Amino acid sequence: MLDNLYPWIKAFHVVAVIAWMAGMLYLPRLFVYHASLPPGPGSAAQAATFKVMERRLLKAIMNPALIVTWVLGLTLAWTSGAYVTGWLQAKFALVLAMTGIHGWLARMVKDFAADRNSRGHKFYRVLNEVPTLLMIVIVVLVVVKPGL
Repeated sequence: MLDNLYPWIKAFHVVAVIAWMAGMLYLPRLFVYHASLPPGPGSAAQAATFKVMERRLLKAIMNPALIVTWVLGLTLAWTSGAYVTGWLQAKFALVLAMTGIHGWLARMVKDFAADRNSRGHKFYRVLNEVPTLLMIVIVVLVVVKPGL
């Protein structure tokens, strides 16, 4: 039965990954702009807008996409038997790291919402590159499937 569904599961896994990565790349960029606001009441309206954008991106897109990515990815690994391959085990480790960064970003959303951000925009510019680098290595592993 799952053999017939495998291409569909794979397609929706890819869609979920794209949605998750869109959020993982956009949220730190929002943090860059949010952290760049000058302190004081003159920026309160912009800060409030950023807080709403950050929360909605996390709750409405990133969290559901993360869950679907994991559920469908584990289903694909199990049904295909690929979980024993080195490339998939390496990918799994990198996806765990990406998930950890997701959790860290979620914590930062809470910090910004409570006006507890203590980092400058340069920190978030650098942080913005971490998911990109992980994504590149993950995609290479999936496409090339090196014999690890």
